[in-house]
Amino acid sequence: MWRRQQPAFYAKVVGPHFEEICRDWAAREGADAFGDFPAQVAATAVSDAAGRTQIQVDVAVRSAGTPDEPGRVLSLGAAKWGETMGLGHLTRLRRARDLLSAKGEPAADAVLACYSGAGFTEELRELAATDPRVLLVSLDRLYA
Repeated sequence: MWRRQQPAFYAKVVGPHFEEICRDWAAREGADAFGDFPAQVAATAVSDAAGRTQIQVDVAVRSAGTPDEPGRVLSLGAAKWGETMGLGHLTRLRRARDLLSAKGEPAADAVLACYSGAGFTEELRELAATDPRVLLVSLDRLYA
């Protein structure tokens, strides 16, 4: 019975709990990780009219705004507990950032963050090593 129920348990319990842990980390470590203090950290979805889909963003981080200026989007992140993250995850986050920027949101400088309980592909690690706007957050970093 556990083998049949395991996928549902991971999708409905473990995955959402891991996403919440990642949002807590972003709220706590945001100033160091994203260059400004987070005022809001939440999950959201970005509409992609061209693809007739929505891009799920598990960890969206925004700075505080002022009466004259809205808060900036500091980071957009995807959180995957049991999945090795690769360039495809980063591509979706880039698309979300581009869509937000096109709508006038101050998101062009947002850090794209991949949070993973299973690790990252070599290609993604190499890219993150050369691009300061790409952040990889492993379990070691989440729990440090």
